Amino acid sequence: MHPSDRPCVVPDVTPCHLPTAARHTMAMPALMPRIWTAAEVQALPDNPTNRYECVDGELLVSPSPRLIHQSALTALWSILEQLVRSGGLGAAFVAPSEWVLDRKTLLQPDLYVVPLVDGRRPRTDEERGHPLLFIEILSPSTARFDRVIKRGRYQRANIEYWIVDLDSRLIERWLPGDERPSIHAERLEWQPANADAPFMIELEPFFTEVLGPA
Repeated sequence: MHPSDRPCVVPDVTPCHLPTAARHTMAMPALMPRIWTAAEVQALPDNPTNRYECVDGELLVSPSPRLIHQSALTALWSILEQLVRSGGLGAAFVAPSEWVLDRKTLLQPDLYVVPLVDGRRPRTDEERGHPLLFIEILSPSTARFDRVIKRGRYQRANIEYWIVDLDSRLIERWLPGDERPSIHAERLEWQPANADAPFMIELEPFFTEVLGPA
C-alpha cells in the first residue's frame, strides 16, 4: 500500500513541559486523543487531497478517491437516481456533502438517498430529512472507517447502509439492528421506507460496467 493511501487518526499531542530529570523518573503516560467537534472539522482549511470527518470525536482523514472509486460511485448514483425518481420517492446525491449527526460527528457518505420535499428534490441541507440510504465505496485506505467506525454510527442513527466492495464484486447491506450484513453479489432487493414495492437492482451489470468482465 502506498503511504498516501493509508488512513490516519490524528491525536492532539501536547508537549511535556516537565523538567528533564522529572520526565526521566516518570512512566510514559498514555497519549489522550483529542476529541473533535463537527464545528472544528468544518473549520479546517480546505485540502483537495484529503477528506476530513469525525465520529464520536475521532478525526478521520482519508485521501482523495481513485478513478475506479469515482467510476463506481457515478454508475451506482445513476442506478439509484433513476429508481427513486421514477417512483417519485427521493433523490440521490454524491460526496462531498456533509451530514452532522451530532455535535461530535460529521460525515460525508460517498452516496446517499433522501426523500423528496413536497414532490421535489431538497434544495438545502435542512430540507433533506432522514436518509433513506447511505453508501460507502470501499477502498484500502478507508476499510476500517467504513466497516467499523462509520457502520456503527450509521446503525445508531437508524440509517440503512451499504458497503460496496469492488475487489470482491459484492455489496454488504447493513440494516440498523443487524449484527451481520447480508451479502449481495448478483442482485439486491431494496424497499425504501416510503416505497410500496421493492426495487430489484441487478449487480452483475453494475460491476461489469465499472470493472470489466469477471
